[in-house]
Amino acid sequence: MASAEEGGSAATQYIQHHLTNLKFDLASMSFDGHASGFWVLNVDSLFFAIVLGVFFLFFFRMAAKKATASEPGGLQNFVEMIVDFTDTQVRDIYHGSSTLIAPLALTIFVWVFLMNFMDLVPVDALPAAAHASGIEYLKVVPSTDLNITFGLSISVFLLMMFYSVKIKGGLGFLKETLTHPFGPWLAPFNFMLFVVETVAKPVSLSLRLFGNLYAGELIFILIAVFTLGAGASLLAVPMFILQVLLGVGWAIFHILVITLQAYIFGMLTIVYLSMAQEHH
Repeated sequence: MASAEEGGSAATQYIQHHLTNLKFDLASMSFDGHASGFWVLNVDSLFFAIVLGVFFLFFFRMAAKKATASEPGGLQNFVEMIVDFTDTQVRDIYHGSSTLIAPLALTIFVWVFLMNFMDLVPVDALPAAAHASGIEYLKVVPSTDLNITFGLSISVFLLMMFYSVKIKGGLGFLKETLTHPFGPWLAPFNFMLFVVETVAKPVSLSLRLFGNLYAGELIFILIAVFTLGAGASLLAVPMFILQVLLGVGWAIFHILVITLQAYIFGMLTIVYLSMAQEHH
């Protein structure tokens, strides 16, 4: 009974440890995995998000510099395939005229995909390396951090407001806010509906990405718990084989999940920007 309780406690600690960010408290200017509040930064999420963003820019810049019309290489073909696919989707969804929308959709799709792709890195690989370097906590999937997904969705929200005012004008935007959909006599109710509808878009956008990736990460961690504490017992080998099979199976399925979530986030961003410019 005691060994079962100890095993359960070890598994709980293992899961909690892998779900804890490396945090820096600006108030105390110190690292604390249990700190909370507005002035606390999740350093690991910021680090991996920035590194992956830089990698994206470097990768596409290298492809652009090596691009040729006569003999395109594999890298150029791959990048052109992504660009053409994104451009086609934007043309089908967005009916306005803007030179920002297609690059924005491409950036969001690739950047979110790269952040999601970190979920396929073995759960103990980078945290173990960090622990050996003296770093106690490390989460490597930025899109499992609600701060990152909300940061992205808030950027989308600000772009929605900007384009809506730019296309309709300040007075046109205000008039539509107060008169749609029930006319000027129900202006307070119209405004309340506008606030709910507008706020719901970035909230749902961020929570959808966060929820799917957080669940995927948690499943990888639960699969890793299989061999936790098995030691040199007779069950160690079959449990390890089962762990590998489950891990590979979930990773193959999760490739679809991370790609689909990046696509949904990027395309919904374009849908929301297109809706923000429509006149009612």
